[in-house]
Amino acid sequence: MTASEPAGVLLVDKPAGLTSHDVVARARRALGTRKVGHAGTLDPMATGLLVLGVGGATRLLTYVVGLGKTYEATIRLGITTTTDDAEGEVVAVARAAALRAIEDAAVHDGVALLTGAIQQVPSAVSAIKVDGRRAYDLVRAGQQVELTARAVTVSRFEVLAIRREEHAIDLDVVVDCSSGTYVRALARDLGAGLGVGGHLTRLRRTRIGRFDVADSAALDDIAVAGLRSPADAASAALPVFAVDAAEAVDLRHGRRLTGLAARLPGSPAAAIDPAGLLVGIVERRGDDVRSVVNMPEGPR
Repeated sequence: MTASEPAGVLLVDKPAGLTSHDVVARARRALGTRKVGHAGTLDPMATGLLVLGVGGATRLLTYVVGLGKTYEATIRLGITTTTDDAEGEVVAVARAAALRAIEDAAVHDGVALLTGAIQQVPSAVSAIKVDGRRAYDLVRAGQQVELTARAVTVSRFEVLAIRREEHAIDLDVVVDCSSGTYVRALARDLGAGLGVGGHLTRLRRTRIGRFDVADSAALDDIAVAGLRSPADAASAALPVFAVDAAEAVDLRHGRRLTGLAARLPGSPAAAIDPAGLLVGIVERRGDDVRSVVNMPEGPR
């Protein structure tokens, strides 16, 4: 990595109507580098936090993808769509009488059933691969897609507001969940459990781990000055393992730190040298510590 190549992590507030790849393309042009990736796709309809890795810091994204996330969303009960969100075609509309029969308590009971450690079948229109192809590509090609349920954790599923209309009930909600959770699927399953169907009409991601949308840049404000250093980003995503100068040299040269595993605050961890530079990502190997991702000496 040369001194002129930008490296770090950029937080972007994605607007509606763009894909995550669109945002990456804009960042590549704004930063003057092809080395840009993202951690955690957002649907075109969704807005909010997208974490971009730039330069050598793209190697940190694998440690960001698995972090817990927070979403703000609106669920519309009473209407079912092909995609479980507002971008799909309407396939069923509940009777007004069925909606009127749903009391607030029933909504909260349904939410409670979808809170905690649950088994969730992802939406068919998703980026999950089936036989090497994305599920959404198969669906658009007219194929029937059946995905397997997976274990996810919804640590918070809170209803902030309930708005009733003749043919729908809109719920404003906030969701804290593990990586791999589909809020669209929560909307679908809540509606199905209440017997009236449901889909997502609004989705905004506000947090990934310790990264917050409040600290993000607008799409038109992407600039090198907004990059968070690899050390800062890694310290936000992982426990910090402070190393001295000699240990930093050993790690950078691929040597293990013998017998130092007891010092690790967690595995993996971000190894930070006395100058505040990210040496790399380290893991426990028996009683030793070894580097699994080496970072070049560069910006802090």
